[in-house]
Order: sequence, then C-alpha cells, then structure tokens
Amino acid sequence: MKSLSRVYTALILLFMYAPIFVLIVYSFNASNSTSVFEGFSLKWYSELFKDGETLKALYNTLILALLSSVIATILGTAAAVGISYMKNGPIKSIIMTITNIPMMNADIVTGVSLMLLFVFVGGILGISGVLGFTTLLIAHVTFNLPYVILSVLPKLKQLDPNLSEAAQDLGCTPLQSFFKVVLPSIMPGIITGLMMSFTLSLDDFVISYFVSGPQFQTLPLRIYSMTKRRVTPDMYALSTLMFVVILVLLILINTVKDDKKTLGKGSAKK
Repeated sequence: MKSLSRVYTALILLFMYAPIFVLIVYSFNASNSTSVFEGFSLKWYSELFKDGETLKALYNTLILALLSSVIATILGTAAAVGISYMKNGPIKSIIMTITNIPMMNADIVTGVSLMLLFVFVGGILGISGVLGFTTLLIAHVTFNLPYVILSVLPKLKQLDPNLSEAAQDLGCTPLQSFFKVVLPSIMPGIITGLMMSFTLSLDDFVISYFVSGPQFQTLPLRIYSMTKRRVTPDMYALSTLMFVVILVLLILINTVKDDKKTLGKGSAKK
C-alpha cells in the first residue's frame, strides 16, 4: 500500500507541475518554437522588459489585486465580526447562505450580471463608457468578500468571548478591546483572507472580461488577446518570474512560521 500511495502521489505531482516545468524550460529557449528546444538564451526575458503593453498590463493587475484585496479584507473582516455577534437563527442562516452564493455561482453568471448592473447604473446617471478600472475594482471586491468572511469567521468562533469582556472590565472601551484583543487573535484568518483575495484577483479572467473597458487592461485579458494570434514566448518568461516570486514568498512564510513554532517550544520548555 505504501508503494502504491507513493506512485499515486508522484503522479499527482507530475500532472500538477509538469506543465509549469515545461513553461520554465521553454522560457529559456533561443527560438520561439514551442516544441523544439534550440539552445539556452535569456532573449525572451529581455524582450519581456521591452514590451511596454505587457508591463503596463502587469502593473494594472498588481494595483487592482492589491486595492481589491485590501478593501475586501477590511469589509469582510467587519462583516465577519458582525455575523459572529448575531444570534443563531433564520436571519443568520440566510446571511450565511447569501455569503456562500458568490462562491458557488458560475463566474460567467457573476460577470454578466455585474456588467448589466454597471451599464444600467451608468445609463441612469448618464455616464458613457462606464466600464473601466472602477467597475473592475467593485467586481473584484465583490467576489473576494465571501473568501475573507469565511476565513475570519472560524478564528472568531475559536476566540474566547470572555477576553473582550475582561479587557473592558480593565478599562478598555469596546473599540479598544477589539483592536487590542480581538484583532490580534483573528489576524491569521485576516492574513489568509487577504492572500486568497490577492491571488483570486491576480488571475481572474472571466469576470474581468465582462466588466472591463478598453482603457484598462489586466494581464489575463492581455494574454487572452494574444491567443487570437499567437502567445509570444516572453509570456513564458513572465509566467516563470511570477511562479518563482510566489514560490519564494511561500518558502519565506513557511520558514517564519517554523521559526515561531521553534521559539514557542523553546520558551515553553524554559
């Protein structure tokens, strides 16, 4: 059974990472062939930094992902705190159901409905060309919110409610007790929600396709427009750089967590 489980794990890892490995290898290809490796070269990395439109699309994507994830994290944390203080009943169940709908709903349905809403509101206000950065930001905050709420709620459930009351008994106002006691305790859930929101916003295509305008293009939309002709190998270079950056960040995060656990065990022994 152990050998079978190892083979199964190896196959899973192969299917997951073989495409990325091929992408990385061909980002160093001297030619633009996608089937023949003709020699090692940094040509496409050089071409990438000369492509102004792609770099602008990358900048737009990072700004959009950063703003939407921060806004969604603030709103989602506030919503999670409000939901946690509600008594169990039909109203709370309805709110939780409504929260889960955007996660279960098909992206194309969400994208089309948001597009119709923005165009409708733009028509009422007499605004032409309403689709753009603002509509993209609203859409990304909308589909990120449920993930933040569902990341923070478990941490609030684990929190001892007596801690906040004890802080208030010691002289803190309700607001001070939240920032000094509750917020630090639920911070891991907030960070998880922030990271999920940033990642989801970074690679979203379907919803962005329906709510974006011609003046603001994200990286997924830029790559999609290239597929109508041919995706140039400088996209392999960009994808490789993004993969390496994310991999390094994950390694650093896990290293910091391991160091904290080690320090915690050391202090506990003392």
